[in-house]
Amino acid sequence: MPTPEEMPDTIRRSPKKARETWSAVHDSAVKSYGEGEQAHRTAFAALKHSFEKVGDHWEPKSQKGPSDEGAERRGGETHGGVNANAPKAHLMQLARRLNVSGRSTMTKDELVDALQKANAKASREAP
Repeated sequence: MPTPEEMPDTIRRSPKKARETWSAVHDSAVKSYGEGEQAHRTAFAALKHSFEKVGDHWEPKSQKGPSDEGAERRGGETHGGVNANAPKAHLMQLARRLNVSGRSTMTKDELVDALQKANAKASREAP
């Protein structure tokens, strides 16, 4: 099991269930693929089935399932933990929480991109 210092910061700031999920899958992936990027990608792909990234941490989703098509494919492009399959109303709520400017005129795809940028910014600025 990765020590807290070995976990990505966004996972350390997340609920216990998210930390446990990421750690368990990461450990299993390390046994299969060895330590490295593939193990991390596998752990994040599993995490995205039950959690979505909000700002600098991960929160439980209302419904389980992949966050986007990339989360379903090994090595596919993803939306950085933003649940691209969520209804636009949910994305608008998150955009309000993260104070995304211009959100009221954005399309769903634009909201997903803006949330991804807001999450990345929040992660960079987190202690």
